Amino acid sequence: MGALTLSPNLATWGIAALATLGVILRPFSWPEAVWAVLGAGALVILGLLPAGTAWEGVLKGTDVYLFLVGMMLMSEVARKEGLFDWLAGIAVRQARGSAVRLFTLVYCVGTVVTVFLSNDACAVVLTPAVYCAAKAARVRDPLPYLLICAFIANAASFVLPISNPANLVVYAAHMPPLTQWLARFALPSVLAILATYAVLRLTQARTLAEQTVATDVALPELSRSGLVAGLGIVATGGVLIAASAYGLDLGLPTFAAGLATTLLVLLMRRGGLVGVVRDVSWSVLPLVAGLFVLVEALEKTGVLGLIAAELKAAATAAPDATAWGAGAAIAVLCNAVNNLPAGLIAGAAVQTADVPERIAGAVLIGVDLGPNLSVTGSLATILWLTAIRREGQDVSAWRFLKLGLLVMPPALLLALAGLLLVP
Repeated sequence: MGALTLSPNLATWGIAALATLGVILRPFSWPEAVWAVLGAGALVILGLLPAGTAWEGVLKGTDVYLFLVGMMLMSEVARKEGLFDWLAGIAVRQARGSAVRLFTLVYCVGTVVTVFLSNDACAVVLTPAVYCAAKAARVRDPLPYLLICAFIANAASFVLPISNPANLVVYAAHMPPLTQWLARFALPSVLAILATYAVLRLTQARTLAEQTVATDVALPELSRSGLVAGLGIVATGGVLIAASAYGLDLGLPTFAAGLATTLLVLLMRRGGLVGVVRDVSWSVLPLVAGLFVLVEALEKTGVLGLIAAELKAAATAAPDATAWGAGAAIAVLCNAVNNLPAGLIAGAAVQTADVPERIAGAVLIGVDLGPNLSVTGSLATILWLTAIRREGQDVSAWRFLKLGLLVMPPALLLALAGLLLVP
């Protein structure tokens, strides 16, 4: 009887693993979304997951879909209206011919965007702006600057609750007040941000030394519609902070702000809707939906209850050691299954096990920072990869992993130390 029960579970785990592997490796150069959807479809077709349950999994991602659509619309409108070109001109002028200064400036801007607009927004909104800056500066290799967008999107993603949608998933209804959040995560965040910068700076030192940054860069004039697009992005940051303060979901406010900004700009331009809709990376949505279905299937195998029971037992026996172990384990797990499903499972396990705040904090740091190890560790990094491919750039999974092995571990260890070793 046990074997009969175990067999469907093994099949579910196997399909989920293969689908995740497909997302990571992209066999036949098929988009990531294809593999996530194929995996979800296989579970339904083989009878391992009822169609109704799969649809429930899809619907659980509604807030994420709304958030992404709002951000992608704003980013596309801002790109078309020349906002990124204008910002790029300012950044290159401020660099004053120094590749290192431009690198540091991009890093600081990336930190601010992540903190106040979220890590996904950093990937969607900042990446094209940074590419424009590198192009305006006429640098030989834009990749060191583009890499910043990928790594800071995760490293700065637990400064505020809104800095990463995964934060809201992990804490759910138990979100601490902002003052408690800052007291708990301010030091770990600073350590993670500084450590990530230091390692990135060292690993990119040779490339930066060979770069020349143009100083004779003309500053394009910003149109009124471009200004409106920029103000829309800033206003969205305010909306997200307000929504977070009132404990509201972020998807609908972001979608409303993004749609309003897009419609206002198109109204000023008197057209252009087809171009905006055509150029948005819609494939991200079925990718996320597929991942939610995979998580739903994994939950049905009882893995959530098992994790929660083990976590509660370990937390009772050795809370500090459990915090270190849980933070490190979830950081690695995020790179095996992506931090979106990992965060959903870990968050539900944390709430079910009712663990101490330190352990919940360590799990959150692992979910947020762990994805800096691999190119498919987080949705933000996948969005970043989509954005740079659009600009004719690419980074293989192996190349990103080699860099991630240097960047992520020291930042994770310092962040966990900042959380656990300070009273």
